[in-house]
This record gives sequence, C-alpha cells and structure tokens, in this order.
Amino acid sequence: MRWVEMISQTTITEWILIGFFMAALFVQLGTIFLIYRRIATYKPTVKKKSSAPVSVIICAKNEEENLKNFLPKVLEQDYPEFEVVVVNDGSTDGTEDLLAELKVRYKHLRYTSIPLNEKFRHGKKLAVTIGIKAASHDRLIMTDADCYPVTDQWLQLMSSHLSGKKEIVLGYGGYERRRGLLNALIRYETVLTAIQYFSRAISGRPYMGVGRNLAYKKELFFKNKGFANHYHLASGDDDLFVNQHATPANTSWVMQKEAHTVSKPEITFRKWIHQKKRHLSAGNKYTRGTKWRLAAEHITRMMLYITLALLCITSPWRYVVLGFFGLWLISRLIIFKMGMRSLDEKYLLLPSLLLDPILLLVLGIIWFSGVFVTKYQSWN
Repeated sequence: MRWVEMISQTTITEWILIGFFMAALFVQLGTIFLIYRRIATYKPTVKKKSSAPVSVIICAKNEEENLKNFLPKVLEQDYPEFEVVVVNDGSTDGTEDLLAELKVRYKHLRYTSIPLNEKFRHGKKLAVTIGIKAASHDRLIMTDADCYPVTDQWLQLMSSHLSGKKEIVLGYGGYERRRGLLNALIRYETVLTAIQYFSRAISGRPYMGVGRNLAYKKELFFKNKGFANHYHLASGDDDLFVNQHATPANTSWVMQKEAHTVSKPEITFRKWIHQKKRHLSAGNKYTRGTKWRLAAEHITRMMLYITLALLCITSPWRYVVLGFFGLWLISRLIIFKMGMRSLDEKYLLLPSLLLDPILLLVLGIIWFSGVFVTKYQSWN
C-alpha cells in the first residue's frame, strides 16, 4: 500500500525529475566503474633505465624567486646526460642575473631571452617554441618555473617511458598543501583532473596533460607544426597539444610519486579564477569526442546534485533517491581513495564531499560567464 500511495502522490514534474536523476546516476556510475576504476587498479610498469639525452624546457616571466628556490632541484637530477633550457620571457626582475650566476655552477644550464616589447604581445607558446628550438635533444621534458620535482629520479622515470613508439608521456603535477578553502579547492580540482586524464589514457583515449609535468619528442612537435592550430589562444601549450596529437599507440604515463612535480598554488580567488578562464578557453578547441565526454561527466554530476535536492524537498521518493545517491557516493569515494593513493595525494577524500559541489558551481559560473581569453595576453 505504501508504494501504491507514493506512486499516486507523485506528480508528472516529480517523475521527470526522477528520470533525470536516474539518467545522471547511470552515467556517473558507468564513468566510475568503466573509466575511473582503471587508475585505482593500475599497476605501474617497471621500465628499463634510460640513458638517452634529455632537454628540460622551462619558461620564466619574472620568476627570480621561484627559479632561485626550485631550479637547482631540476639541475641536480640523477640522470646521465641532460640540459636545462630556460627561456627568460621579458622579465623585469633579476631573472637574467640569477641565470648567469647559476650558469657558472651548472654547466648543463642554458638560457635564452625574449626582449621585453610592450608593442608586441605574445603568450607562453612563443617562449615554449623558442625553448624547443634551442633544445639540443629530441626528448623534451616540460615543467614550470614555479614547480619542482619531488625526487632526483623525476627525469629518469619520465625519460624511460619516452622510448620506442612512445612520443608523449603524461606526468602528475600537484600543488603544495596549505591552509584554507582555496588551497583545498585547487588541490582537489588538480587530483580530480588527473584521475580523469590518467584513467582515459589507460583506457586508450588520452586527451590531455599538464605542462607542469609533460614530456614529448621534438620531432613530434615540428612534424605537427607546433602550436600553429591554436597559437592565438592564451592557454593550450600542454593540454591542447596532447589533445590533438596523443593516440593510444604513442602515449605513455607515469604516476609513481618519485616522478611527481609540485607547484606553488595561487593564493587569491581572483588569480585562480583568472587562471581557470584561460584554461577553459582551451577546452573549446578539444576534439568533438573529448568535449562530449567531458561535458557528459560534468553536466550529469551537476544534474545529480540538483535533482537530489529538489526531490528531497518535494517528493515522497526522497528516501529511495537518497539510497541511490548514497550508492553513487560510496562508490565514488572508494574509487577516488584508491586513485588519490596512486597519486600520493592525502587529506582530500572527506573534504571532497563539500569541495565537489563547490567546484562544480564555481566552474559552472566561469563557463557560463562566457568571459574566455581568446587573444594574446601575459601568461603568468
């Protein structure tokens, strides 16, 4: 009788909401068990040690302090033959003097400079291209001036996967843990994004990487005319390049913590939102399949939260809906705990219960604002 009464009391609007809720739940559970579980159960392969020469590319714009603190960690990697090429992109601080000083201590450091010119505005892609042209070796490892490798085995692990037919290697670049909501949000979004792109790569559909920790071959870069297809965008020197040129056959990945890099996070919401606007602008240039898959995951997750809230307020099916939502939530927490463990990220699992809807809301506002960067601008 209780079920009959509930059915009779349910309005057409509520049935529609239940339909949307179940559709979103189906997509979300499918994504968790078919895609995200791959990173949770992945066993890293042990590669033969590499001795092929490597060029590390770092672009810097007014990064004197970061270079002083972090560049030695890159220069002191345990690797037989490598060079570090720093592109000083019109810095007005003491970057040039610092590089000259470090050059005396580290003979394998090379640097070049782009003169400051207020009439000629350009993005990071020019600096990256100049760095690649200056590189002596075919194997390129990309990182940023505000990043540092966790161990001295970073180059060895990244290079060992860049062999044979593998032309692109995806690495993980995390952020320093600090206090506050913004830091938790940045770190959560970073590990969520990593779980997404590593899982897709493992399942045979690589679609992005991060410039904080990325490797590819110089030959691949010039064979595909570098950033020619998206040079006008302020962002995309990492994820768009991977999106357009990565295949199941030519892409590898490294998740071991010894190969991670760590970056300094933004400390104000304003700067972080500005950064997100630049990053989201690159998403419009993703392949159609990638955009559909990412949109489906994002929209159905948002739909799940919204329909849950509405049904809990108005519908007699609220406890049934809460039960299904609990199934999704527990499944997601289990898989994400395993994924975070694979990426050596801690203290984010329980906060993710609050951080996930907040992140969806913030990114949704940024997306629908339509304020994307499509022209040249300063890249840091």
